[in-house]
Amino acid sequence: MDDRAQIQQFLASRRARITPEQAGLPAYGGNRRVKGLRREEVAMLAGVSVDYYVRLERGNLSGASDGVLDGVARALHLDDAERDHLFDLARRGPAPAAPRRRPAARKIRPALQQMLDAISDAPAWIGNDRHDLVAVNRLAAALFAPILADPRRPANTARFTYLDPAAREFFSDWDKVADDVAAVLRVEAGRNPYDKDLSDLIGELSTRSEVFRRRWADHNVRHHRTGTKKLHHPEVGDLELHFEAMTPASDPPSPSSSTRPRRTPPAPTACVSWPPGPPLRTSRTPFPTRNPTPDRPRVQQPRVAGSSCPGDRVDTSRMPA
Repeated sequence: MDDRAQIQQFLASRRARITPEQAGLPAYGGNRRVKGLRREEVAMLAGVSVDYYVRLERGNLSGASDGVLDGVARALHLDDAERDHLFDLARRGPAPAAPRRRPAARKIRPALQQMLDAISDAPAWIGNDRHDLVAVNRLAAALFAPILADPRRPANTARFTYLDPAAREFFSDWDKVADDVAAVLRVEAGRNPYDKDLSDLIGELSTRSEVFRRRWADHNVRHHRTGTKKLHHPEVGDLELHFEAMTPASDPPSPSSSTRPRRTPPAPTACVSWPPGPPLRTSRTPFPTRNPTPDRPRVQQPRVAGSSCPGDRVDTSRMPA
């Protein structure tokens, strides 16, 4: 991943989407040869010289102060995810002198799996920003059966989304899921550029999926912490599930985390869980339970339940009881 090219393409693509009217600038004449703002207009809005902004957009963010980066973020109307990504690109450390050895496969502590298993009426899983499914409870294993059918471990949602034809049927809103997957991978690439597993995954997707290459070239970034999953499960039918992805306050990101590359994901040290809400009913027969009932269930609004663990993300969604 070429750092300068990433910075140049990210800033240029953000500049191209902002019109003078959106930026509060007068648009003189109707024949602008550039899409979006001109570089000198961004420089004026950011409070820097034109030459300095041109240097930034050419990929040289070294030495740029937080104030300058904030000014650029305001001028380009960056959202929180885009601003974080800009800072990650500016603060990443130098590449290692020698290729980093791939760490040994990480194992989940038994207590962590016990915590997931204790959530008996909601799917709960531990993932990371490479979209690996690191650990699941019983209902999450049933929910993600099409993804877990891939014999490779850890199973990976990004690989399933772009490379498995079954994904377009499994994800009812596949286009949105594909956008989110690429955007989260782009965030992680900016934050952790020397992650060998991440580079391999992006290389595989870029090589094998034209759809991924187009989305990757958009340089969109996004936080994916809460929302609704719309699925069509082969055994259950249509599902609409709320989810939350959380890192607890007991393990907040380090203030210096954006100033150096993260070599490996942080190890979990503590977990929190809380009682789930009323069970969700679906449009078809629910997953098997210990006390199944013959009554045909009615559709009810899903509710959120959850648990969380520092370091990795823990996602939870309401599922049938």
